[in-house]
Amino acid sequence: MLDTLAHALRKRPDRPAVLGTTRTGAVRVRATCGQLADLTDRYAAALHARGIARGSTVGVAVRPGPRALAVLLAVHRLGARAAVLDPGAGPEVLRARLALARPTVVLADATAQAVAGWARPLARRAQLALPDLATLGPVTTIGPQLPGCAPALDAGIRSPAVPRPVDEDGDAVIVFTSGTTSRPRAVVHTRSSLAAGMATVTGLVRAEADRPVLGGTFFVLVPSLASGAPVALPARSPRVLARQLRRLDPQATYLTPPQLRMLLGAGARFGGRVWTGSAPASADLLTRVKQAGAEQAWGVYALTELFPAAAVEEADKAAFTGEGDLVGVPLPGVTAKTDASGELLLSGPAARDRYLGEEPDPWVATGDRAHLDDSGRIVLRGRLKDMVLRHAENIYPGLYEPALHVPGVELALLVGVPAGDGDERLVAVVQPGRGADREALRAALAGPLERMGSARPDAVLLADIPLSGRSRKPDRAATARLAASRLAERTPA
Repeated sequence: MLDTLAHALRKRPDRPAVLGTTRTGAVRVRATCGQLADLTDRYAAALHARGIARGSTVGVAVRPGPRALAVLLAVHRLGARAAVLDPGAGPEVLRARLALARPTVVLADATAQAVAGWARPLARRAQLALPDLATLGPVTTIGPQLPGCAPALDAGIRSPAVPRPVDEDGDAVIVFTSGTTSRPRAVVHTRSSLAAGMATVTGLVRAEADRPVLGGTFFVLVPSLASGAPVALPARSPRVLARQLRRLDPQATYLTPPQLRMLLGAGARFGGRVWTGSAPASADLLTRVKQAGAEQAWGVYALTELFPAAAVEEADKAAFTGEGDLVGVPLPGVTAKTDASGELLLSGPAARDRYLGEEPDPWVATGDRAHLDDSGRIVLRGRLKDMVLRHAENIYPGLYEPALHVPGVELALLVGVPAGDGDERLVAVVQPGRGADREALRAALAGPLERMGSARPDAVLLADIPLSGRSRKPDRAATARLAASRLAERTPA
């Protein structure tokens, strides 16, 4: 796929590749195909001159855009592997992660260096923090420099030779997912697993040449550009993003559920096919997206370890009446099964090779309880670690949360709050949609709550649910703390 992209960029160099937007939503070309190809060549030559080769590890702290894409393409061309740094993880976690990965060099733009330096107090308010990057490895700057930045990647290198692409399998990318500072966990994808995942996306989205796609992830950028479709990076502001959608009229849109909810709140209209993942997407959310003009609205079940694994269209999800969360049929090449505990296991060409420091394993343990229905569709029944123990009964929230997403509900979680003697109270925390009538919402919830039987919650709280991480997933731990605090306020001293 990446080789196909390299040829596609050179074939029509004047064609727009990466698009941005103005505040009015007007389309702005951030890089043409030729500019992106030239940038990739320049970075590959400069990295090669600095000794980066097959087996090297390159830390990457660059904001999404043409430069970040060119860096990843250059690293891939050299047969090296990229370790992606997440400024939302926190300095101590990142230090532990990079001690495991041991990057030969850290490529950082001026913003990342500012977050790790003089702008640290400001960045912390936005929940962004990086350690002193120089403690992780030699730092070089990608893009414009600011005072105090490290030397530029290509500083002092004149007319470097562009190396021939590496054409053999090997580690391609390291993505850190979870774990503590004492035991960080990192997913290692090989060049072949990365290619298989992008090939699956290509078959799923079926992007047409010369029609724009809206989305900012590597798994959207590469397959779309390789198909000849320019990719627009989504604006951060919901209002600007709504204008961008209207002016761009993309054939396909890939946004996270939080982005979709904010867009719907801003009155956005959709068109073409809309895809969402990285966090749970309810049937109600997909239905609202179609009501706002989308031809199709798809929920994608994906993990860092295997992207994508399954997909379901709104019509099928809305028609599902069983218990749990329908996420669809495993995509081509993906094999699914459950173990004795009910945990979903996945395998396939796009599955990660291993966790860093561990032996390869063909099966990905998802951490999700699930079952496969008679049609082979995956139905999630909750996270294993999210189990709530109440009255000696194990309750898996994911089995019941979909029923709480009645019209007017943005998000809903079931969390456990300590009740003494090792027991827990089960609390439903429901986030009302914008402008929803709270009394009408409570009335609409009465039926689903009654049908939950022995899993009926002890309390229902209407509140905004905390989000965390790059994809802004609902934060269960923070929600449980919020629920405990609210219940304590209700309890007389």
